Amino acid sequence: MSAHKHAGRCAQKFALLLLLGLSACQADISKNQTRTSIVSSNTPAHQHTNRLAREKSPYLLQHAHNPVDWFAWGDEAFAKARAENKPIFLSIGYSTCHWCHVMERESFEDEKIGAYLREHFVSIKVDREERPDVDKIYMTFVQSTTGSGGWPLNVFLTPDRKPFFGGTYFPPDDRHGRGSFLSVLQQVATVWRERGNEVTASADELTARLELATGSASKGKTDLNAGILRRAGQLFKDSYDPRHGGFGGAPKFPQPSIPSSLLRYAKRFKDGGAELMVLQTCDKMAAGGIHDQLGGGFARYSVDAEWLVPHFEKMLYDNAQLVQLYLDAHLVAGEKRSDATPNAPALQHFNTPFASVARDILDYVLRDMTHPDGGFYSAEDADSEGQEGKFYCWTHDELSKLLTPEEFNVTARYFGITKQGNFVDHSHPNPLQGLNVLSVVSSNVPVADQPLLASARTKMIAVRAKRIRPHLDDKILASWNGLMLGAFARASAVLGEEKYRAAAEKNVAFVQVKLWDVKSKTLFHRWRDGERDNVQLLEAYAFQLDGVIHLYEATLDPKHLDFAIALGGAMITKFYDAERGGFWQAAGGTNDLILRMKDDYDGAEPSGNSVATLALLKLAAITDRKDFREPAEATLHLLAGKLEKVPQGLAFLLHAVDFQLEEPSRVVVAGDPNAAQAHELIHAAHSIYQPNKVVLGNRGAVEEFARSLPAKDGAVAYVCTGKACLPPTSKPEVLRKTLDSRQIPGQK
Repeated sequence: MSAHKHAGRCAQKFALLLLLGLSACQADISKNQTRTSIVSSNTPAHQHTNRLAREKSPYLLQHAHNPVDWFAWGDEAFAKARAENKPIFLSIGYSTCHWCHVMERESFEDEKIGAYLREHFVSIKVDREERPDVDKIYMTFVQSTTGSGGWPLNVFLTPDRKPFFGGTYFPPDDRHGRGSFLSVLQQVATVWRERGNEVTASADELTARLELATGSASKGKTDLNAGILRRAGQLFKDSYDPRHGGFGGAPKFPQPSIPSSLLRYAKRFKDGGAELMVLQTCDKMAAGGIHDQLGGGFARYSVDAEWLVPHFEKMLYDNAQLVQLYLDAHLVAGEKRSDATPNAPALQHFNTPFASVARDILDYVLRDMTHPDGGFYSAEDADSEGQEGKFYCWTHDELSKLLTPEEFNVTARYFGITKQGNFVDHSHPNPLQGLNVLSVVSSNVPVADQPLLASARTKMIAVRAKRIRPHLDDKILASWNGLMLGAFARASAVLGEEKYRAAAEKNVAFVQVKLWDVKSKTLFHRWRDGERDNVQLLEAYAFQLDGVIHLYEATLDPKHLDFAIALGGAMITKFYDAERGGFWQAAGGTNDLILRMKDDYDGAEPSGNSVATLALLKLAAITDRKDFREPAEATLHLLAGKLEKVPQGLAFLLHAVDFQLEEPSRVVVAGDPNAAQAHELIHAAHSIYQPNKVVLGNRGAVEEFARSLPAKDGAVAYVCTGKACLPPTSKPEVLRKTLDSRQIPGQK
């Protein structure tokens, strides 16, 4: 999320920072660097219970026993603020946010602060993962007025929900030039009491200008051409870390949209060097501590540049995107590193079988992050027993006692185990000593030692399974489930794994039962503990649409295409801005927001606009429906200027630009999609890295030309562009060779 220039100028002029005599107290870590963990309330015997006890959000429930008189975001709180003419104190976070819970312990569990908030403010808690639309409005305000943002996000609003002052973490006492949280509350309350009309007028002015800056963009004049992709690729290459892989420095986030875009760039411009940057990044991440070497899955980021010490929290959306990236890397590199690619000789030094990493992530999700009925949970925390990393780390003494001397020697070399360790939890007043984050330090294990390493891993996994696990955020979000649905579906096709297809089918059925209203074609965002919410968000529709299209391409089941068409149509109806292009983050008629915004930043998660655009372009290629194609193209043109100026801020949208520049090739598998022969052809179609293609059948709501292509003595595959096709084949190896040879009609 980036601050808007005009909103920033407006904020500098109209925000009440000088009037309040305050400076926004920012967390030590910026928004994209937030250290997170869960810390349960320490209020003795639950002396207090507030309205949040009625909520389903794990984050809100963590604050249900604060002495603060918390409200959830909604009419009850707004009406109280208006009736009593009190400012709103809005605090936004999420269930695995470390600094959120530091502030809870220090301030929100404090009786004096709770009493002051009750007397002078109406206090509202928001889970940013459930309501990213609320978060975006006030995060944009804080970034505009302070130059940075993060969580916890703490903002003061008028009773009409218009912001006038905010920051992130406020300490409990004066420190390092920062005023204490209580002193901030006292000054805000004084200014509101003595100069409330001035505060309200300034908030009105600021909100009007913020709305103008964020909602009035017009279609750019920038020509959408390959030059945008070339410039973006060069920017990514310039930021590459040649020693450790990745893009940028510490703290280092995977941000899969960037390396996946660079792979597309490498293919389009035949840049082997760019390709190797991505593969080395994947190799280094897989060997690092950011990758759970025993349990699978990836942490959100590493605090250093070498991927060694992670913030141990695991997010569903990160792991879903990383599956897609490692599937790409697998296809580009070739599992055996033989002559599968033109760069084969240079690839020999990579130790990571990239397909195994994708399987590792998916198996972790199936084991630890899946509801019995098929939904995917949101996150696992970094902490257990109040200590970050305690569940994941090992001491030298602990392992030397657990393993035989022979096992220990091999394991210590492989994982880099030392007595001093490589990790200290600086967020805890009494950090554990000698902790080792497991990373692959010496991957060349002699054949004779491999059984010792395997037996050691088995023992370590068994011991770790008895430890107290980190907290599980078990809410199920339609948005993040869409990303993981797509990962399972595509993995089933690329890797030929039936269990991944079954997981994808079960997940989409869960979403259709729990979160989709078929009569009104409405997709809700959150389900937890038997209840769904009433929120509709672009990212829920867009991410689900993306996932369902992947599932259709992996199965060719017409019912999945029907669901994709229903989602795409509903998304356009509810969110598309027909006047200017682009998609609003929240549905029209949402009356609890002061303004509607368009999410146009691809960060740790891709934006709803970026995912919607690519998904609609693919759906249009499968169905030949211009009512899907035209909104996607209009969105590209709306954001063309930003793509030209700051393409790194829209890395996922670059996928859509790449897809849109030429007519995509289509692999049409004609015949019964459930036949074994069809499964083999589908697998073959997905086994070549060719991102700008779609795979479809000749049944159901596909485009008319595909329906005209006949099966011949069983399933056959056609490779087509427009209405020109190569001769059909029933042989998977022939289809692979055709796709890899670039001899596709109409393609260069």
